Amino acid sequence: MVADEDKVFKALADASRRQILDRLRRKNGQTLQELCEGHDMSRQAVTKHLNLLEEANLVATTRRGREKLHFLNPVPINEIYTRWIGKFEQGRVQALSNLKQALQEKDQ
Repeated sequence: MVADEDKVFKALADASRRQILDRLRRKNGQTLQELCEGHDMSRQAVTKHLNLLEEANLVATTRRGREKLHFLNPVPINEIYTRWIGKFEQGRVQALSNLKQALQEKDQ
């Protein structure tokens, strides 16, 4: 699992790869040509970024005829959120719940 997380962190460390993921979040199922539009990098560079994103399981692909469609896979990001970020929010959510309960008890 740690090796998989390392791949995700490595993939997310690059601004160009995050931009590709953002584009897929806005419009899923894009071709390589669509993902290259508006980038100031070569088709080969976009392909390398996509390969890294696929290795990290952040992008899934499927073929439609001769086209290869790219889809955002949010599961690895959610797993990182659950492990690293969610635990920090847990205390705040519990504090809000305790405050709500205390206020309700005070009103009664």
